[in-house]
Amino acid sequence: MESEQEKIPRPPGLIATFTKGFDTIANNVTVIVLPVIFDLFLWLGPHLRIKQFLEPVIAQFSSLATPVPSTALDPTLVQQAWVQFLDQFNLFSLLRTFPVGTASLMSGRMPIQTPFGTPLDLEAVSIFNAFGWWLVLTISGWLLGGVYFYWVSGVALKPQKRSFAQSLTQVVLLSAIWLAMLFVFGLPIFLVFSVLALISPLLAEAALFVFALLSLWVALPVFFSPHGIFTYQQNAFMAILNSLRMVRYTLPISGLFLLSTIIISQGLDFLWRTPPENSWLTLVGIAGHAFISTALLATSFIYYRDVNAWLQVMTDKMKAQANSMRV
Repeated sequence: MESEQEKIPRPPGLIATFTKGFDTIANNVTVIVLPVIFDLFLWLGPHLRIKQFLEPVIAQFSSLATPVPSTALDPTLVQQAWVQFLDQFNLFSLLRTFPVGTASLMSGRMPIQTPFGTPLDLEAVSIFNAFGWWLVLTISGWLLGGVYFYWVSGVALKPQKRSFAQSLTQVVLLSAIWLAMLFVFGLPIFLVFSVLALISPLLAEAALFVFALLSLWVALPVFFSPHGIFTYQQNAFMAILNSLRMVRYTLPISGLFLLSTIIISQGLDFLWRTPPENSWLTLVGIAGHAFISTALLATSFIYYRDVNAWLQVMTDKMKAQANSMRV
């Protein structure tokens, strides 16, 4: 007869979980269609710019800048960096939202050339026009990401019954919560970083490194916040609390899972970005990125489900032991 200790299931192994996730997408490869179409649109479709009304503003700020010590950033170099960014920035890339969003290679790469030449350029001609586009594209990105997560979670978990409308509603609420928190905490950090950048590039680089470490530390407890919506039909607030609870009790293994996911994703992105943006070989990168990103998302849903099931068993056992001790 098995002892009680032997009946306790082990926490899910990472290698087995990754294998399940990748096998799931390999057997249901049609789920990568959405990120592939999205990247094709960002690459070959029209690009929405904000350069026309922002470039004169940047030039004026640069001309008004006072002389600074040689150790500080040169305003001319800052202006050139901003102009180069505006040359590449495509407002349609805002359709790639966080924490729920469609996987995309081109939203970060922001190509300005295609095999057909330069894509059609559209302009947001004023700050109000740009803000309107930002609002529309952000909400659209939340909804598009909700569809993507719903599809992938359905393939990975095969749930019995779910409400599509409820899932999308909670996704929008969850994304709005994180956007509000980003503004509350991100804006002061951005201002501090800007001041440090004006004082010394070395200070700015050190601050950026510390901020990246803090961001990773903060991201881990909330990384699984969307998963409760699609796995257990939780509302946005319960999904956040469940993510915090899960990571609290499984910090080492969950931290290793997140680190492994980042290494696989970012490591392979170097390969996917190798072809020139005006080469049809970029299609290979788009397809490869879509498959890997979708497989990692499916893996995260499987991991989330299995870890929560394991935690539930452990919690029930602890309660039973506590009750037996009272008796």
